[in-house]
Amino acid sequence: MQKDYTGTTTVIVGGTHGMGLATARMLADGGGRVLVAGRNSANVAAANRALSPNGEAMVSDVAARADVETLAKYAEARLRSLDFLFVNVGVSELAPLAEITEETYDRHFSVNTRGAFFAMQQLSPLIRDGGSIVVTSSVADEGGHPGMGIYSASKAALVSLASSFAAELLPRGIRVNTISPGFIRTPTHGVAGLTDAERAEFEAIGNQTTPMGRNGTAEEVARAVLFLAFEATFTTGAKLAIDGGLGQKITAPLA
Repeated sequence: MQKDYTGTTTVIVGGTHGMGLATARMLADGGGRVLVAGRNSANVAAANRALSPNGEAMVSDVAARADVETLAKYAEARLRSLDFLFVNVGVSELAPLAEITEETYDRHFSVNTRGAFFAMQQLSPLIRDGGSIVVTSSVADEGGHPGMGIYSASKAALVSLASSFAAELLPRGIRVNTISPGFIRTPTHGVAGLTDAERAEFEAIGNQTTPMGRNGTAEEVARAVLFLAFEATFTTGAKLAIDGGLGQKITAPLA
């Protein structure tokens, strides 16, 4: 059942495909106005077609501070104020720690941590008192995961920053929460540079290791995001796992 978002305004940073676009579509289909941003011009064009007439997309690279500032100015001009900000950015390049270069390290923190931070900093003044922010982390933001050390560290830092925003925005009644997805079926599966065969293998690993026995969908993530955004009115500083039990120490029953 489609929920009614008429009269709401939202910005989604990282909203041109996958979980971000699924969230944007639910908002736009429900009558809400939504502005999404992404750095890939082809994805932006596709998102513009998918979201019309209630939504629009623009090119904006969260790793570039000037782009984030431009996004904030455009959002203010188009929407004036916001009910909801979804910061759904991330880059993941799998490699052992011994093979990590300075460039790889900086790229992860530039997008996953610094970019997300400045997006919240620049856009939160537009949020109405009583509004909300949701930030995308990962099931990998706790514990050790071979090949994911830098990605995991950048997302763990993001969770800490989200908690600080939750504390500092309390006087305005703005709730800040984090989602922690596991294996989710999206165009990239959350990992940069995979071939079609590698994506299929990645999805198969998710099916095998997730206690619920499958990958999640972008729409399932979107419903959880919108619950935190509009319905969880007594929840802030929380992290919601959307991982089929993967990070919850749940063991699937024996066949």
